[in-house]
Amino acid sequence: MKGLNLKIIASFLGHTSMMNGVFMLLSEPFSWYYHETASTGILSAGFLTIAIGFLLWFFNRNARKEIQKRDGYLIVTLGWLMLTLTGSLPYLMTGTITSFPDAIFETISGYSTTGASILTDIESVPKGVLFWRSATHWIGGMGIIVLTVAILPLLGIGGMQLFVAEAPGPSTDKLHPRITQTAKRLWLIYFSFTIIEFLLLKIAGMTWFDAINHAMATLSTGGFSTKNASLAYWNDNPLVQYIIIGFMFVAGANFVLSYFALKGKPSKIYKDDEFRYYFILTVVVTIAITILIVWFQDPMLHTTVNHPMPYGALESGFRHAAFQVVSVLTTTGFVSADFTMWNYLATALMFSLFFIGGSAGSTSGGVKVVRHVIMIKNSLLELKKQLHPKAIISVRYNGSRVSRVIIFNILSFFVIYMLIFILSTIILTFLDLDFLSAFGAAASCLGNIGPALGTLSPVDNFAHLTDSAKLFCSFLMLIGRLELFTVLIVLTPYFWKSN
Repeated sequence: MKGLNLKIIASFLGHTSMMNGVFMLLSEPFSWYYHETASTGILSAGFLTIAIGFLLWFFNRNARKEIQKRDGYLIVTLGWLMLTLTGSLPYLMTGTITSFPDAIFETISGYSTTGASILTDIESVPKGVLFWRSATHWIGGMGIIVLTVAILPLLGIGGMQLFVAEAPGPSTDKLHPRITQTAKRLWLIYFSFTIIEFLLLKIAGMTWFDAINHAMATLSTGGFSTKNASLAYWNDNPLVQYIIIGFMFVAGANFVLSYFALKGKPSKIYKDDEFRYYFILTVVVTIAITILIVWFQDPMLHTTVNHPMPYGALESGFRHAAFQVVSVLTTTGFVSADFTMWNYLATALMFSLFFIGGSAGSTSGGVKVVRHVIMIKNSLLELKKQLHPKAIISVRYNGSRVSRVIIFNILSFFVIYMLIFILSTIILTFLDLDFLSAFGAAASCLGNIGPALGTLSPVDNFAHLTDSAKLFCSFLMLIGRLELFTVLIVLTPYFWKSN
């Protein structure tokens, strides 16, 4: 099509598919170690994915080495669809999941780091498949496309357009003038934190297999666990849960700040407006919910997945409050307690976090803290202008003036986000979900959170949804992960018009 470099798009999808296949093969040693029959299926899926990618690359290897902005949006969108289709093969070819809609749902939930699942007995799933399930989180967390950008110079291809379309959040902070160097540094930080958390969880008492899976799920703010009870399985091991809390919080913060901290520039952290609001919000809501569930909770209501929590114990109440607040705010979705069984005010506070999300430049989903900060500042500014209509004042963020273009972009994003949320709730009610469950599912999938409300509470899963509802929720997870515009732009008629 005129205006689109279809050959380079196909070539890039080929590289993405081959890389995805290599990650699949990394799951094979786990099946081999545990003597599982799933080994053959994982090997077949990996080699088939690599073969598909090789053919796409081979027949387009002489493509013109130039990516325009329109190509970038299409590559990101099609890249995620390619990941989803090929990523579902290990589930289907091992027989772990036999339904195509179920496989698509579980796969895109992994790549989008949502963490919603249709598996009813996770602990019976082969270890090799469980590792692949967690790996989809880790791949999607920072974005396999950003990873590929880091090696594009070897292919003679520039990747700025891809990073803009893929990097989460409205911020485009750079660690290095060259975008490929930025991607490399982000992935080095991401990988290093994953290894550190793995070692700490192992020392804290997890098995090495549980530790590596939960480390990948935490740093990606994904939420897939190897246990049916999620992190409630370790309710008797507070150290494990505190380690997870700490790394969820770090993963929900801007990775650029982590880079500056590691470079010995901690002042960059506390001078950052978004981080201050992110930290204050986490602390205030945690304290509020701790008070609510320790002193005002009905003792007849159970809050943990397996057994009632001793509400009178301040440490226990604080730990569960902090765990669930950080888990939902960062859109990780791990569960240590069923927050829908807390008192109504605590549950309402938890649900409000569904619409906030983590920081820009993190692996979190959701609206993002920075957008809320700028919208609130702009709203207060408009009130001030009503009193002083001739005053020349502007929204400031991190000491700099925020342009009206960025403000309009953020307001447009929020309006579209809420419209999609409302329409999705209505659509899901037509797909045989009760209103509360549809309401929660729309917020959870669009925000890439995982647990929801009603029949989709933290102790339930999405297995009972109709195939149509699962596919629709999969679409919501995709557009939520790519921050709406990347996918919606591709779906507009004018995107396909020739220039």
